[in-house]
Amino acid sequence: MNKTKLKKAVKRLKNLPRGKHLFLYFFNKLRHFVLKLAGSTRVAYPSTIMLELNNHCNLHCTTCPREYAYGKQMDKGYMTLDQAKKVVDELWPYLDSIGLTGMGETFLFPEMEQIVDHIKARNKGIIITLSTNAMLPDFIGLAKKVVGKIDIFHISIDGLGETYEKIRRGADFRVFDRNVTELAGLCRGTETALSLDMVVTKENYRQLPEMVPYCRDKGVRGFYHTTYNLSSVTDTDAGYYQFYHSPEFMEVYRKFKETVGRYPEVEVTSWDYKGQNGFQKCFFPFGYFYICWNGFVTPCCAKPFPKELNFGNVFDGGVMAVLNGKKFRDFRVLWKKNITPDFCRKCHFIDVEPIL
Repeated sequence: MNKTKLKKAVKRLKNLPRGKHLFLYFFNKLRHFVLKLAGSTRVAYPSTIMLELNNHCNLHCTTCPREYAYGKQMDKGYMTLDQAKKVVDELWPYLDSIGLTGMGETFLFPEMEQIVDHIKARNKGIIITLSTNAMLPDFIGLAKKVVGKIDIFHISIDGLGETYEKIRRGADFRVFDRNVTELAGLCRGTETALSLDMVVTKENYRQLPEMVPYCRDKGVRGFYHTTYNLSSVTDTDAGYYQFYHSPEFMEVYRKFKETVGRYPEVEVTSWDYKGQNGFQKCFFPFGYFYICWNGFVTPCCAKPFPKELNFGNVFDGGVMAVLNGKKFRDFRVLWKKNITPDFCRKCHFIDVEPIL
Protein backbone atom coordinates (compact mmCIF):
# COMPACT_ATOMS: atom_id res chain seq x y z
CA MET A 1 0.00 0.00 0.00
CA ASN A 2 1.51 3.36 -1.04
CA LYS A 3 1.40 6.53 1.06
CA THR A 4 -1.62 8.00 -0.70
CA LYS A 5 -3.71 4.85 -0.24
CA LEU A 6 -2.62 4.57 3.39
CA LYS A 7 -3.57 8.18 4.01
CA LYS A 8 -7.03 7.64 2.51
CA ALA A 9 -7.52 4.44 4.51
CA VAL A 10 -6.70 6.26 7.74
CA LYS A 11 -9.07 9.07 6.80
CA ARG A 12 -11.85 6.57 6.19
CA LEU A 13 -11.29 4.82 9.51
CA LYS A 14 -11.37 8.12 11.36
CA ASN A 15 -14.66 9.08 9.74
CA LEU A 16 -16.79 5.96 9.82
CA PRO A 17 -20.57 6.45 10.11
CA ARG A 18 -21.93 7.14 13.60
CA GLY A 19 -24.71 5.67 15.69
CA LYS A 20 -27.03 3.17 14.05
CA HIS A 21 -25.30 3.77 10.73
CA LEU A 22 -22.08 2.37 12.15
CA PHE A 23 -23.94 -0.82 13.03
CA LEU A 24 -25.40 -0.99 9.52
CA TYR A 25 -21.94 -0.39 8.03
CA PHE A 26 -20.29 -3.27 9.89
CA PHE A 27 -23.27 -5.58 9.47
CA ASN A 28 -23.00 -5.01 5.72
CA LYS A 29 -19.29 -5.87 5.82
CA LEU A 30 -20.17 -9.08 7.62
CA ARG A 31 -22.91 -9.85 5.07
CA HIS A 32 -20.42 -9.34 2.26
CA PHE A 33 -18.06 -11.85 3.88
CA VAL A 34 -20.82 -14.41 4.50
CA LEU A 35 -22.15 -14.18 0.93
CA LYS A 36 -18.64 -14.61 -0.46
CA LEU A 37 -17.92 -17.55 1.83
CA ALA A 38 -21.19 -19.19 0.77
CA GLY A 39 -20.40 -18.74 -2.92
CA SER A 40 -23.57 -16.73 -3.43
CA THR A 41 -24.33 -14.74 -6.57
CA ARG A 42 -25.97 -12.09 -4.39
CA VAL A 43 -24.00 -9.09 -3.17
CA ALA A 44 -24.17 -6.85 -0.11
CA TYR A 45 -24.48 -3.09 -0.43
CA PRO A 46 -21.43 -1.93 -2.43
CA SER A 47 -18.54 -0.23 -0.70
CA THR A 48 -17.58 1.56 -3.91
CA ILE A 49 -19.34 2.65 -7.11
CA MET A 50 -18.63 4.58 -10.28
CA LEU A 51 -21.22 7.27 -10.96
CA GLU A 52 -21.30 8.53 -14.55
CA LEU A 53 -22.72 12.03 -14.15
CA ASN A 54 -22.66 12.66 -17.89
CA ASN A 55 -21.26 11.13 -21.07
CA HIS A 56 -20.50 14.23 -23.12
CA CYS A 57 -16.88 15.10 -23.84
CA ASN A 58 -14.86 17.95 -25.33
CA LEU A 59 -12.16 15.66 -26.82
CA HIS A 60 -12.02 12.77 -29.30
CA CYS A 61 -9.27 10.53 -27.94
CA THR A 62 -8.17 7.53 -30.00
CA THR A 63 -8.09 5.37 -26.85
CA CYS A 64 -11.68 6.17 -25.85
CA PRO A 65 -14.55 3.70 -26.48
CA ARG A 66 -16.90 6.57 -27.36
CA GLU A 67 -14.97 7.05 -30.62
CA TYR A 68 -15.89 3.61 -31.99
CA ALA A 69 -19.10 1.90 -33.06
CA TYR A 70 -20.60 1.26 -29.60
CA GLY A 71 -19.85 4.80 -28.50
CA LYS A 72 -21.28 6.40 -31.61
CA GLN A 73 -24.56 4.54 -31.05
CA MET A 74 -24.94 5.43 -27.38
CA ASP A 75 -27.48 7.90 -26.04
CA LYS A 76 -25.93 11.01 -24.52
CA GLY A 77 -27.10 13.08 -21.60
CA TYR A 78 -26.72 14.18 -18.01
CA MET A 79 -27.82 12.70 -14.71
CA THR A 80 -29.81 15.25 -12.74
CA LEU A 81 -28.54 16.42 -9.38
CA ASP A 82 -31.59 14.90 -7.68
CA GLN A 83 -30.96 11.54 -9.36
CA ALA A 84 -27.32 11.56 -8.29
CA LYS A 85 -28.32 12.43 -4.73
CA LYS A 86 -30.86 9.60 -4.71
CA VAL A 87 -28.17 7.05 -5.57
CA VAL A 88 -25.84 8.41 -2.89
CA ASP A 89 -28.63 8.46 -0.30
CA GLU A 90 -29.46 4.79 -0.89
CA LEU A 91 -25.85 3.69 -0.51
CA TRP A 92 -24.07 6.21 1.71
CA PRO A 93 -23.94 4.34 5.03
CA TYR A 94 -22.04 1.55 3.26
CA LEU A 95 -19.85 3.49 0.84
CA ASP A 96 -16.13 3.75 1.42
CA SER A 97 -15.45 5.45 -1.90
CA ILE A 98 -17.14 6.80 -4.99
CA GLY A 99 -15.69 7.56 -8.42
CA LEU A 100 -17.33 10.50 -10.15
CA THR A 101 -16.30 9.48 -13.62
CA GLY A 102 -17.58 7.80 -16.74
CA MET A 103 -17.66 8.02 -20.50
CA GLY A 104 -17.67 11.84 -20.48
CA GLU A 105 -15.59 14.72 -19.16
CA THR A 106 -16.68 14.92 -15.53
CA PHE A 107 -16.50 18.71 -15.26
CA LEU A 108 -19.14 19.10 -17.96
CA PHE A 109 -21.62 18.11 -15.24
CA PRO A 110 -22.94 21.55 -14.24
CA GLU A 111 -23.50 20.79 -10.55
CA MET A 112 -20.23 19.10 -9.63
CA GLU A 113 -19.65 21.10 -6.46
CA GLN A 114 -23.17 20.39 -5.24
CA ILE A 115 -22.92 16.60 -5.59
CA VAL A 116 -19.48 16.60 -3.92
CA ASP A 117 -20.90 18.65 -1.05
CA HIS A 118 -23.84 16.27 -0.76
CA ILE A 119 -21.56 13.25 -0.47
CA LYS A 120 -19.43 14.96 2.15
CA ALA A 121 -22.54 16.01 4.09
CA ARG A 122 -23.57 12.36 4.28
CA ASN A 123 -20.15 11.27 5.49
CA LYS A 124 -16.93 13.24 5.13
CA GLY A 125 -14.90 10.03 5.22
CA ILE A 126 -16.20 8.75 1.86
CA ILE A 127 -13.23 8.88 -0.51
CA ILE A 128 -14.15 10.79 -3.67
CA THR A 129 -12.13 10.37 -6.86
CA LEU A 130 -12.70 12.32 -10.04
CA SER A 131 -11.36 11.79 -13.56
CA THR A 132 -10.77 14.65 -15.97
CA ASN A 133 -8.92 15.54 -19.15
CA ALA A 134 -8.06 18.98 -17.68
CA MET A 135 -8.82 20.66 -21.01
CA LEU A 136 -12.06 22.62 -20.54
CA PRO A 137 -11.64 26.38 -21.15
CA ASP A 138 -12.23 27.26 -17.46
CA PHE A 139 -10.76 24.08 -16.04
CA ILE A 140 -8.87 25.72 -13.19
CA GLY A 141 -11.91 27.75 -12.15
CA LEU A 142 -14.03 24.60 -12.10
CA ALA A 143 -11.41 22.55 -10.28
CA LYS A 144 -10.93 25.21 -7.58
CA LYS A 145 -14.48 24.58 -6.39
CA VAL A 146 -13.69 21.01 -5.32
CA VAL A 147 -10.00 21.20 -4.37
CA GLY A 148 -9.76 20.20 -0.73
CA LYS A 149 -13.12 18.41 -0.94
CA ILE A 150 -12.33 15.50 -3.24
CA ASP A 151 -9.50 13.09 -2.49
CA ILE A 152 -7.92 12.29 -5.85
CA PHE A 153 -7.90 13.95 -9.26
CA HIS A 154 -7.16 11.37 -11.96
CA ILE A 155 -5.90 13.30 -15.00
CA SER A 156 -5.63 11.49 -18.34
CA ILE A 157 -2.35 12.13 -20.14
CA ASP A 158 -1.49 9.36 -22.67
CA GLY A 159 1.69 11.02 -23.88
CA LEU A 160 3.78 14.18 -23.99
CA GLY A 161 3.94 16.93 -26.60
CA GLU A 162 2.91 15.92 -30.12
CA THR A 163 2.25 12.32 -29.06
CA TYR A 164 -0.28 13.57 -26.52
CA GLU A 165 -2.04 15.68 -29.14
CA LYS A 166 -2.20 12.86 -31.69
CA ILE A 167 -3.92 10.56 -29.20
CA ARG A 168 -5.98 13.13 -27.31
CA ARG A 169 -7.48 14.79 -30.36
CA GLY A 170 -8.72 18.31 -29.75
CA ALA A 171 -6.31 18.92 -26.86
CA ASP A 172 -3.33 21.27 -26.67
CA PHE A 173 -0.39 19.94 -24.66
CA ARG A 174 0.80 23.42 -23.70
CA VAL A 175 -2.58 24.17 -22.14
CA PHE A 176 -2.65 20.77 -20.46
CA ASP A 177 0.84 21.27 -19.05
CA ARG A 178 -0.08 24.70 -17.70
CA ASN A 179 -3.28 23.39 -16.11
CA VAL A 180 -1.50 20.48 -14.42
CA THR A 181 1.12 22.86 -13.02
CA GLU A 182 -1.52 25.24 -11.67
CA LEU A 183 -3.71 22.48 -10.26
CA ALA A 184 -0.75 20.87 -8.50
CA GLY A 185 -0.08 24.23 -6.84
CA LEU A 186 -3.70 24.56 -5.74
CA CYS A 187 -3.72 21.07 -4.25
CA ARG A 188 -0.48 21.46 -2.38
CA GLY A 189 -1.17 21.47 1.35
CA THR A 190 -4.74 20.17 0.92
CA GLU A 191 -6.25 16.69 1.20
CA THR A 192 -6.56 16.46 -2.59
CA ALA A 193 -3.94 14.34 -4.39
CA LEU A 194 -3.17 14.17 -8.12
CA SER A 195 -2.49 11.21 -10.38
CA LEU A 196 -1.60 11.25 -14.07
CA ASP A 197 -3.11 8.23 -15.85
CA MET A 198 -1.75 6.76 -19.08
CA VAL A 199 -3.13 4.13 -21.46
CA VAL A 200 -0.01 2.53 -22.97
CA THR A 201 -0.30 2.05 -26.75
CA LYS A 202 1.97 1.47 -29.73
CA GLU A 203 1.96 5.23 -30.30
CA ASN A 204 3.13 6.34 -26.86
CA TYR A 205 4.95 3.48 -25.10
CA ARG A 206 8.41 4.93 -25.80
CA GLN A 207 7.53 7.87 -23.55
CA LEU A 208 6.87 5.70 -20.51
CA PRO A 209 10.32 6.38 -18.96
CA GLU A 210 9.69 10.14 -19.30
CA MET A 211 6.44 10.08 -17.36
CA VAL A 212 7.82 9.68 -13.86
CA PRO A 213 10.25 12.63 -14.01
CA TYR A 214 7.47 14.66 -15.64
CA CYS A 215 5.23 13.92 -12.64
CA ARG A 216 8.02 14.85 -10.25
CA ASP A 217 8.68 18.14 -12.06
CA LYS A 218 4.97 19.04 -12.02
CA GLY A 219 4.55 18.23 -8.33
CA VAL A 220 2.25 15.28 -9.06
CA ARG A 221 2.62 12.41 -6.62
CA GLY A 222 0.88 9.62 -8.54
CA PHE A 223 1.31 7.94 -11.92
CA TYR A 224 -0.86 5.07 -13.16
CA HIS A 225 -0.47 3.14 -16.41
CA THR A 226 -2.52 0.40 -18.04
CA THR A 227 -2.74 -1.56 -21.26
CA TYR A 228 -5.11 -0.51 -24.04
CA ASN A 229 -8.47 -2.23 -23.49
CA LEU A 230 -9.89 -3.31 -26.86
CA SER A 231 -13.29 -4.55 -25.65
CA SER A 232 -15.01 -1.54 -27.24
CA VAL A 233 -12.51 -0.74 -29.99
CA THR A 234 -14.44 -2.26 -32.86
CA ASP A 235 -11.87 -1.75 -35.61
CA THR A 236 -8.94 -3.50 -33.86
CA ASP A 237 -8.66 -7.22 -33.13
CA ALA A 238 -7.13 -8.89 -30.08
CA GLY A 239 -3.93 -9.57 -31.99
CA TYR A 240 -2.91 -6.03 -31.00
CA TYR A 241 -2.13 -7.35 -27.52
CA GLN A 242 0.90 -9.26 -28.81
CA PHE A 243 2.63 -5.88 -28.93
CA TYR A 244 2.99 -6.02 -25.13
CA HIS A 245 5.14 -9.15 -25.52
CA SER A 246 7.44 -7.63 -28.14
CA PRO A 247 11.17 -7.10 -27.44
CA GLU A 248 10.70 -3.38 -28.18
CA PHE A 249 8.06 -2.97 -25.49
CA MET A 250 9.98 -5.12 -23.02
CA GLU A 251 13.12 -3.00 -23.43
CA VAL A 252 11.25 0.28 -22.91
CA TYR A 253 9.43 -1.15 -19.92
CA ARG A 254 12.74 -2.23 -18.39
CA LYS A 255 14.01 1.36 -18.73
CA PHE A 256 10.76 2.61 -17.22
CA LYS A 257 11.18 0.39 -14.16
CA GLU A 258 14.74 1.65 -13.73
CA THR A 259 13.44 5.22 -13.88
CA VAL A 260 10.77 4.48 -11.28
CA GLY A 261 13.52 3.42 -8.88
CA ARG A 262 15.22 6.81 -9.21
CA TYR A 263 12.09 8.79 -8.30
CA PRO A 264 10.71 7.34 -5.06
CA GLU A 265 8.68 10.50 -4.45
CA VAL A 266 6.34 9.47 -7.31
CA GLU A 267 3.96 6.63 -6.43
CA VAL A 268 3.63 4.40 -9.51
CA THR A 269 0.79 1.91 -9.83
CA SER A 270 -0.34 -0.16 -12.79
CA TRP A 271 -2.83 -2.59 -14.18
CA ASP A 272 -1.94 -6.19 -13.30
CA TYR A 273 0.48 -7.16 -16.08
CA LYS A 274 1.46 -10.49 -14.53
CA GLY A 275 -1.83 -12.11 -13.45
CA GLN A 276 -3.30 -15.03 -15.36
CA ASN A 277 -5.96 -13.91 -17.82
CA GLY A 278 -9.57 -15.07 -17.69
CA PHE A 279 -13.02 -13.82 -16.73
CA GLN A 280 -12.32 -14.43 -13.04
CA LYS A 281 -9.50 -11.89 -13.18
CA CYS A 282 -12.21 -9.23 -13.57
CA PHE A 283 -13.45 -7.77 -10.28
CA PHE A 284 -16.40 -5.81 -11.70
CA PRO A 285 -19.17 -8.45 -11.35
CA PHE A 286 -18.89 -8.37 -7.55
CA GLY A 287 -17.68 -4.84 -6.88
CA TYR A 288 -17.04 -1.29 -8.16
CA PHE A 289 -20.38 -1.13 -9.97
CA TYR A 290 -20.91 1.27 -12.85
CA ILE A 291 -24.07 3.41 -12.99
CA CYS A 292 -24.66 5.26 -16.26
CA TRP A 293 -26.01 8.80 -16.47
CA ASN A 294 -29.47 7.45 -17.41
CA GLY A 295 -29.58 5.01 -14.51
CA PHE A 296 -28.65 1.79 -16.28
CA VAL A 297 -26.09 -0.51 -14.66
CA THR A 298 -23.62 -1.96 -17.16
CA PRO A 299 -20.93 -4.61 -16.55
CA CYS A 300 -17.99 -2.21 -16.32
CA CYS A 301 -16.34 1.09 -17.26
CA ALA A 302 -14.59 -0.36 -20.32
CA LYS A 303 -17.84 -0.99 -22.19
CA PRO A 304 -20.56 1.07 -20.47
CA PHE A 305 -23.14 0.87 -23.23
CA PRO A 306 -26.63 -0.07 -21.98
CA LYS A 307 -27.90 -0.80 -25.50
CA GLU A 308 -25.38 -3.66 -25.69
CA LEU A 309 -25.92 -5.05 -22.18
CA ASN A 310 -27.43 -3.75 -18.95
CA PHE A 311 -28.78 -5.32 -15.79
CA GLY A 312 -31.59 -2.85 -15.12
CA ASN A 313 -32.17 0.76 -14.14
CA VAL A 314 -31.55 2.09 -10.62
CA PHE A 315 -34.04 4.92 -11.15
CA ASP A 316 -36.86 2.38 -11.44
CA GLY A 317 -36.42 0.29 -8.30
CA GLY A 318 -33.19 1.26 -6.59
CA VAL A 319 -29.58 0.15 -6.81
CA MET A 320 -29.83 -3.11 -4.90
CA ALA A 321 -32.79 -4.35 -6.94
CA VAL A 322 -30.52 -4.17 -9.98
CA LEU A 323 -27.37 -5.54 -8.36
CA ASN A 324 -29.23 -8.60 -7.09
CA GLY A 325 -31.57 -8.97 -10.03
CA LYS A 326 -31.69 -12.15 -12.11
CA LYS A 327 -29.73 -10.71 -15.07
CA PHE A 328 -26.80 -9.68 -12.92
CA ARG A 329 -26.82 -12.91 -10.91
CA ASP A 330 -26.81 -14.98 -14.11
CA PHE A 331 -23.79 -12.93 -15.24
CA ARG A 332 -22.01 -13.82 -11.98
CA VAL A 333 -22.72 -17.51 -12.57
CA LEU A 334 -20.57 -17.24 -15.71
CA TRP A 335 -17.85 -15.57 -13.63
CA LYS A 336 -17.88 -18.40 -11.12
CA LYS A 337 -17.47 -20.90 -13.95
CA ASN A 338 -14.80 -18.69 -15.57
CA ILE A 339 -16.84 -18.67 -18.80
CA THR A 340 -16.25 -15.45 -20.73
CA PRO A 341 -19.46 -13.83 -22.02
CA ASP A 342 -19.43 -12.72 -25.64
CA PHE A 343 -19.89 -9.16 -24.37
CA CYS A 344 -16.47 -9.31 -22.71
CA ARG A 345 -14.44 -10.58 -25.67
CA LYS A 346 -11.23 -8.64 -26.40
CA CYS A 347 -11.09 -7.23 -22.87
CA HIS A 348 -7.56 -7.03 -21.51
CA PHE A 349 -8.65 -9.06 -18.48
CA ILE A 350 -9.42 -11.87 -20.89
CA ASP A 351 -7.15 -11.71 -23.92
CA VAL A 352 -3.84 -10.28 -22.70
CA GLU A 353 -1.52 -13.12 -21.78
CA PRO A 354 0.57 -12.49 -18.62
CA ILE A 355 3.30 -9.95 -19.39
CA LEU A 356 6.82 -9.77 -17.96
